[in-house]
Amino acid sequence: MAFKPKSAAETKARDLGLALARIAEGEGLPASIGVDRLRQASPRLTPLAVGQMVRKERETVAATLAERGLALVDYSDHGPGRGMAFTIDAAA
Repeated sequence: MAFKPKSAAETKARDLGLALARIAEGEGLPASIGVDRLRQASPRLTPLAVGQMVRKERETVAATLAERGLALVDYSDHGPGRGMAFTIDAAA
Protein backbone atom coordinates (compact mmCIF):
# COMPACT_ATOMS: atom_id res chain seq x y z
CA MET A 1 0.00 0.00 0.00
CA ALA A 2 1.43 3.36 -1.01
CA PHE A 3 2.03 6.12 1.51
CA LYS A 4 -0.53 8.90 1.25
CA PRO A 5 0.61 12.18 2.75
CA LYS A 6 -1.90 13.90 5.02
CA SER A 7 -3.34 17.23 4.03
CA ALA A 8 -2.95 20.24 6.30
CA ALA A 9 -6.63 19.94 7.21
CA GLU A 10 -6.21 16.30 8.26
CA THR A 11 -3.17 17.18 10.35
CA LYS A 12 -4.98 20.03 12.08
CA ALA A 13 -8.04 17.82 12.68
CA ARG A 14 -5.77 15.23 14.29
CA ASP A 15 -4.26 17.98 16.48
CA LEU A 16 -7.78 18.98 17.53
CA GLY A 17 -8.66 15.38 18.40
CA LEU A 18 -5.47 14.93 20.43
CA ALA A 19 -6.01 18.21 22.31
CA LEU A 20 -9.60 17.22 23.14
CA ALA A 21 -8.41 13.79 24.31
CA ARG A 22 -5.68 15.25 26.56
CA ILE A 23 -8.11 17.68 28.18
CA ALA A 24 -10.83 15.05 28.66
CA GLU A 25 -8.38 12.55 30.17
CA GLY A 26 -7.08 15.23 32.53
CA GLU A 27 -10.50 16.47 33.65
CA GLY A 28 -12.26 13.12 33.88
CA LEU A 29 -15.14 11.77 31.84
CA PRO A 30 -17.59 12.92 30.68
CA ALA A 31 -15.84 16.19 29.93
CA SER A 32 -17.42 19.39 28.68
CA ILE A 33 -14.76 21.43 26.90
CA GLY A 34 -15.18 25.01 25.77
CA VAL A 35 -13.18 26.67 23.03
CA ASP A 36 -11.29 28.83 25.56
CA ARG A 37 -9.98 25.75 27.38
CA LEU A 38 -9.09 24.21 24.04
CA ARG A 39 -7.12 27.32 23.03
CA GLN A 40 -5.17 27.16 26.30
CA ALA A 41 -4.16 23.60 25.51
CA SER A 42 -3.29 24.34 21.89
CA PRO A 43 -3.02 28.03 20.93
CA ARG A 44 -2.66 27.05 17.27
CA LEU A 45 -6.30 26.03 17.19
CA THR A 46 -8.19 29.26 16.56
CA PRO A 47 -11.99 29.27 16.89
CA LEU A 48 -12.31 29.57 13.11
CA ALA A 49 -10.01 26.59 12.55
CA VAL A 50 -11.81 24.53 15.19
CA GLY A 51 -15.19 25.16 13.57
CA GLN A 52 -13.85 24.26 10.14
CA MET A 53 -12.19 21.09 11.40
CA VAL A 54 -15.36 19.86 13.04
CA ARG A 55 -17.45 20.56 9.94
CA LYS A 56 -15.01 19.31 7.29
CA GLU A 57 -12.87 16.70 9.06
CA ARG A 58 -15.21 15.36 11.76
CA GLU A 59 -14.32 11.76 10.86
CA THR A 60 -10.62 12.45 11.50
CA VAL A 61 -11.38 14.06 14.86
CA ALA A 62 -13.64 11.13 15.82
CA ALA A 63 -11.04 8.56 14.70
CA THR A 64 -8.32 10.30 16.73
CA LEU A 65 -10.53 10.23 19.83
CA ALA A 66 -11.45 6.58 19.18
CA GLU A 67 -7.75 5.66 19.18
CA ARG A 68 -7.71 6.84 22.82
CA GLY A 69 -10.98 5.08 23.73
CA LEU A 70 -13.02 8.28 23.62
CA ALA A 71 -15.95 9.58 21.60
CA LEU A 72 -17.26 12.99 20.58
CA VAL A 73 -20.72 12.85 22.13
CA ASP A 74 -21.85 16.38 21.31
CA TYR A 75 -20.59 19.51 19.61
CA SER A 76 -22.40 22.83 19.65
CA ASP A 77 -21.49 26.13 18.06
CA HIS A 78 -23.44 29.08 19.38
CA GLY A 79 -22.05 31.51 16.83
CA PRO A 80 -19.44 34.26 16.93
CA GLY A 81 -18.82 35.64 20.39
CA ARG A 82 -20.90 32.95 22.11
CA GLY A 83 -18.48 30.05 21.88
CA MET A 84 -18.29 26.38 21.07
CA ALA A 85 -18.57 23.40 23.37
CA PHE A 86 -17.52 19.77 23.03
CA THR A 87 -18.71 16.86 25.15
CA ILE A 88 -16.27 13.94 25.26
CA ASP A 89 -16.99 10.60 26.94
CA ALA A 90 -15.67 7.05 26.93
CA ALA A 91 -16.40 5.15 23.72
CA ALA A 92 -19.23 2.69 24.02
